[in-house]
Amino acid sequence: MKARFRKIRTNVCLVGGFLLLWSCTSGNLDNPRQGTIQVSSDESFQPLVDALTLAYEGIYPDAHFIVSYKPEQEAILALLKDSARIAFTSRVLTVQEKEIISKQEGSVKEQKIAIDGIALITSTANQDSLITLAELEAIFKGQIKDWSQLKGSSHSGAITLVFDNSNSSNLNFMLKRFGVEDVTKLPLYTSNSNEEAIAHVRENRSAIGFIGVNWLSDGDALLTHELSKGLRVMGISEKSQPTSIADYAQPFQRQLRAGKYPLARFIYIVSREGFSGLGGGLMTYIARDVGGLVIEKMGLVPTIPYPRDVEVQTKQNF
Repeated sequence: MKARFRKIRTNVCLVGGFLLLWSCTSGNLDNPRQGTIQVSSDESFQPLVDALTLAYEGIYPDAHFIVSYKPEQEAILALLKDSARIAFTSRVLTVQEKEIISKQEGSVKEQKIAIDGIALITSTANQDSLITLAELEAIFKGQIKDWSQLKGSSHSGAITLVFDNSNSSNLNFMLKRFGVEDVTKLPLYTSNSNEEAIAHVRENRSAIGFIGVNWLSDGDALLTHELSKGLRVMGISEKSQPTSIADYAQPFQRQLRAGKYPLARFIYIVSREGFSGLGGGLMTYIARDVGGLVIEKMGLVPTIPYPRDVEVQTKQNF
């Protein structure tokens, strides 16, 4: 009888311990208003992601995002390894990548949140601020190597293409845009960050930098005050023989919105969250009016439109 009682008591303790553990674990699960999750993002989207996550944390003080900025493929790899709940990328996941998450009992959700643009920047010491898409392609294919080969160029010097990282989504975008597979002969300079890339362009008059628009704009002006010194943004023409300044486009919001900027791309938020958690809360926030306002303020175009009475007008400043 005593042995039977001890057995029952042991079973009760085990069940009670399990329920206590389950209760504690469930209580620690995040939800749209509270919790802490890991986020990975391509480095070129850092100003935008900082703005979105800080704005959300301002609304929900118990919500916290630990964001890691990496080259895009590393950011996606963090998502696949379940070391990040959500990721900000310039592409959706491949079928194979989605299968990896599905096998881990994750649930892939993808949301297109903004239209971005790759801005071409040069030093103000370089008076050439216009280029055609055909000329840019010729540079990437090794057919044009010197500024003197560009139409209307005012100086000479070997052209250098400056990117934030050797695995940058900016670089990958340009290579895919022009169908370039071998980069060994390209005049590339890759730095360790967008700030370093911008500084290098400022100090080297023959360099062309490739930077995400959100690094250079606050929505009201194309270049933020801190970064504008010593830099100008190039105008790009899709016409091989442009006849006027109107044939060139810069990555202003109105030109991105109208589809007139040739180096535009999308930004996505990708989640592997299998329940209604903090990641889903952020995705919902971005899809609504307030998130769209943040995106607009960062110089980008929200892909989910929101009502607005006033649109800031800007003018070209080649």
